[in-house]
Order: sequence, then C-alpha cells, then structure tokens
Amino acid sequence: MYEWISKLTGNSPAVRRLAAVCGWLPRPVTLALLHFAALLLYMLAGSRIIGRIAANMKDLLPQRREAGIRRYTRQYLANVVISLYEILIDSQRLSETGAGRFIVRGEQYLRDVLREGRGAIVFTPHTGNFFYYYWYLTKSYNCLTVATGGSPELRPLYEKFQAMGCPGLDYDSVPPLELLRRLKKHLEAGGIVFLLGDFWRPAFPLSEMFGRTTRSPEGAALLSIEQKAAVIPFYGRRVHGFTHELVFESPLPLYERFTRKQRGEATRLLNRFMEKVIRLHPEQWFYWFNAEERWERETAGWNDDASPAQTG
Repeated sequence: MYEWISKLTGNSPAVRRLAAVCGWLPRPVTLALLHFAALLLYMLAGSRIIGRIAANMKDLLPQRREAGIRRYTRQYLANVVISLYEILIDSQRLSETGAGRFIVRGEQYLRDVLREGRGAIVFTPHTGNFFYYYWYLTKSYNCLTVATGGSPELRPLYEKFQAMGCPGLDYDSVPPLELLRRLKKHLEAGGIVFLLGDFWRPAFPLSEMFGRTTRSPEGAALLSIEQKAAVIPFYGRRVHGFTHELVFESPLPLYERFTRKQRGEATRLLNRFMEKVIRLHPEQWFYWFNAEERWERETAGWNDDASPAQTG
C-alpha cells in the first residue's frame, strides 16, 4: 500500500496534470472514474496484496462470510483511492465546499468538555479520510495532532495539510519528552489534542486489541490522567461519494477511573472503542494491508510502567 501511495505523492507533475483534468469534470463523473480505478486496482494488484487484506479481515472478523469479506475489500480499496484523490487534489476546494462535506453528530460533547477549561483529547482510529477530519477540527478549534512524518510516502500528505493551516508535531523528529510537554501545554491552554490511537510501533508498551497482544501508544491515557482532560472517542467514515459522517461519542474522564500506573488498563479501554468502530465499519479502516504486523507472536506480561514518552 505504501508503494502505491509513494508513486502518487512522489510524482508532482502527474498530480498537477490530473488536478487540471479533474477540475473540468463534473463531480459524479470524477467519482465514477475513481471507483473504476479502485476496481482495476482490485483486479490487478495481485493475489499477494489482495489476499493479505482479505486474510486480515477474516482473521479479525471471523463471523463475516466470504462474500462479505470480498465486498469489504473492494470498498476498502475504493475508500483509499478516493481519499488520496481528496487529499492530493480536491483538498484545495475544502475551504469552499467543506460545510457540505460533513455530517456531524455529537459535537456538543466536545463543546461541553471544552467549556471546563482543561482542553480535550479527541481519540480516533485511522478510518475514512482522517486527514479531512483533522482539517474539520482545526477550522473550528485550537487543535494539534501528532503525525508520523518520518514516512517518505506519507510526508507529502502531511506537508500539504500543514500548508492548509493544520499544525502537527512529528513523532519521528520531536524528542519524546518535548512532545509530551508541548501536548500538555496545549491542553492547559484549553486546546484539543487529536490522537490516532491505532498508530503502531514495536517499541510501544504491550497492550491488547481484538483479543490479541499488540503494542499501543499510551499518550492519550497518560495525558487524560495527568492533565484531567476528558477523552472524546471519535471516528469518521465515508458514507457516500465525497460525503463523510463525523461521530463524537460521550466523553471518557479516564482521570476519574485510573491512576498513572494504570494507564495501560486505560489504553486497553480505548482500544476496545477502536475495535468497536472497526467491526462496525470494516471497509473504512486504513491498516488492513499490514494489520498482521502488529500482533505479537508470543504473549508477554503487560508493561504498564513503560516510558511516558511513548505518546504516539
């Protein structure tokens, strides 16, 4: 998947030519072409890639039938293709058309938490077009995220959104303790920290998701507990075409239930939220193409006292 993304993000002249062509096309025609491109990708990507996506879906969604897995796989590729188009080309129209792109539910939860003056942590998995959802938050709130700019394939996407006024801290270049300090300062100022909780690195503390041992960033839990800032579970999904649904759920005041030493337990609670979202909308989750890489081969004891610098 990263290889495909790299071919697009690394070929700026081709992207500019495509943008010029798409600017003349009616949006329904553009959408039809994108779905056709996704179908071609499904047919030509090869059994190794498509088979891995389908195998990961079968592994985590064992109750779904074979026909459903095939449908989810096709829908997943369509969402990836359309999202790349949105980010690379159509994002320049967001300021003009953004109001009509989003169906928002539960945003009052976020507003109510912000009135308490301790900031808020919006916690989400990588579903739908997560770049667009961050853009939505930055247009209405003082919002900061943590990105993984070290990836050469994804860096052009992050840089594009930085140019659109969407600030972010680079996990791969900002020292961990400095990263944590700046996130705390942002919350203390009453801002929003937007964290993608299914970000994975082999050095993260042990955790659990889908009944499997994995490694998860504990930054959301740690920030909530130490700063007494509520976590707002959130997810976005593509409902049709270029329209997205944004769902804010009831806040989780983790600081009322967990201590700093229990942040691993709090993280597992947050992981169960992401698991719920992925089960509800499996075609929307970005990481099906390499999900198998995040499961530990051998189960080890929980490491709830891992370094707080591993915020993710």
